[in-house]
Amino acid sequence: MLDCPDPPPVTVVLDPYDDVVHTRAALASHAPQHGRLTVHPTPGTDAAIALAYDVLAALGKPVPLAGYRHLDPAPAWSIAAAWILATPITHLTLLRAHLLTPHRFKGLLALRRRTGVRLVLVCHHRSMRAFLERELRQVDHVVAEASALLPEAEPAVLDRQVPRAARPLANRWIALPALTTLKAFDEATGPCRCAAPLAADRDFFPPVMPPVTEAEVAWRLQRATAHPYLAAQLATAVFTAASTTQLATAQVRDLGVDGTTITLHDQGLRQGCMTHPVPDWARPLLRAAALLWRIGAGTSGALFADPLGGEGLPSLTSFAEGCRLRPPQPPRPKLRRSRRGTTPSPKENAETIWPVCTVHYGLAWARDEPDLMQGCPHPPPHTRKTIERRKKGWLPPDYGLRGLRHLR
Repeated sequence: MLDCPDPPPVTVVLDPYDDVVHTRAALASHAPQHGRLTVHPTPGTDAAIALAYDVLAALGKPVPLAGYRHLDPAPAWSIAAAWILATPITHLTLLRAHLLTPHRFKGLLALRRRTGVRLVLVCHHRSMRAFLERELRQVDHVVAEASALLPEAEPAVLDRQVPRAARPLANRWIALPALTTLKAFDEATGPCRCAAPLAADRDFFPPVMPPVTEAEVAWRLQRATAHPYLAAQLATAVFTAASTTQLATAQVRDLGVDGTTITLHDQGLRQGCMTHPVPDWARPLLRAAALLWRIGAGTSGALFADPLGGEGLPSLTSFAEGCRLRPPQPPRPKLRRSRRGTTPSPKENAETIWPVCTVHYGLAWARDEPDLMQGCPHPPPHTRKTIERRKKGWLPPDYGLRGLRHLR
């Protein structure tokens, strides 16, 4: 189980007059991308699970958590610790700390011990509660005045509205060719300990997303769920074009130590076991999934399984649809013009079609399986030869059909 042997001292900031300037300064310092997290507790509750949810919400994760016992705070604290360790968070500032209760403070100390985060408690009162003073005597801590650590922010910084980056693909369905090969008809193989070569050495190249699409996919997966394994599993499917059976073979040990590579196995059914490079946007997601195993179970297991034993969580395809991500769908039928000469507006498919594609399978018996594409387009070429042929216009647009496989 993860444990920081020497966490930084707890900093207690005294704001005896509850000055709004200091509160504004603490809120203005909230910048998770730069390692600073400011948590403003939900008023009117003293439950430990509510404070854990507040930490997750400050990290940009949706709450409350589904799949666990309603009032059990342990999963929420563990998931919060995994996200903090997987991201550059180094400082956690808690406002209204003078209202802490013993069980909430113990949850914060456990989070500090697990992650090594620098904990800052802002007390908007003339004195701390007796239990808080008693508990602080048992841990390293320093006491400071708010005027020293929370100076007044410049009015220009407070009043200026920081423009948010434009998201051209916001609220739109995104068709990802890599998800065409997600569903499979074969069963997952057992754990493998092979030294798999790189995907490029196997002559396998998953579809590449345009930068705008990649940024939008990363934005959605970071905010779609608080469960690390769900976000990590879908992210891996996106950048590897792997099937669900290949994803099920990934163990915690298959993720590189620095989170830059992931090994998937299939015992030669498709292209063979391969090691894929992990893009920058997906590394925090995969690291959080692996860290949650070390926090929750302390042992290695299936990377894309929940070590906390959550129940009733969505399937991978349902989660993808919740993120508005899906494989390319069948072409829409052409709409006839009405007698008045107006063209009716096209409607999106009511239900997403998830095809079963065998284009990546390497065995003869797999290629003889019936075509279950249901009208969806086949994925793009995935080998050097076929990619070059597509660039030169030598491959027809319906690449992947069985009658055209001799062109590979």
